[in-house]
Amino acid sequence: MIDKKTNPLRYAKEVVGGDPFASLLGIVIEDVKTSYAKASLTIKNEYCNSEMRTHGGVIFALADETFAVAANSMGYTAFGLEMKINYFQATGPGDKIIAEAVPIDLRKRVSLWNVEIKNDRGEKIAVAHGMAYHFVD
Repeated sequence: MIDKKTNPLRYAKEVVGGDPFASLLGIVIEDVKTSYAKASLTIKNEYCNSEMRTHGGVIFALADETFAVAANSMGYTAFGLEMKINYFQATGPGDKIIAEAVPIDLRKRVSLWNVEIKNDRGEKIAVAHGMAYHFVD
């Protein structure tokens, strides 16, 4: 097992980023730095609604996973307390969407994160805010 205190970036990328649900969807962790994560997902037909547009839950899952990886990149365990998302533009099968998570405010026990989701042309698809609770030793 990778130790989150001695190797937090590897822990965030491989353990948190490799969780079963993220793996099932095919979410790829592109980059992890302290207090930062970038992840992507290529949209499949199965991820779409009846209008063949990406289901909001899939976009939310990518945002949530990226937030989780970033929040767990600092050497302690972080769990999401709350997350909200606003959608701006549709995507569909074959589109690649990319999420980047950065902190808005970091405190000892809680943090607030901004997650921007864009398509591979750089157009904004959605923005999410997530609040995490930290288990600090």
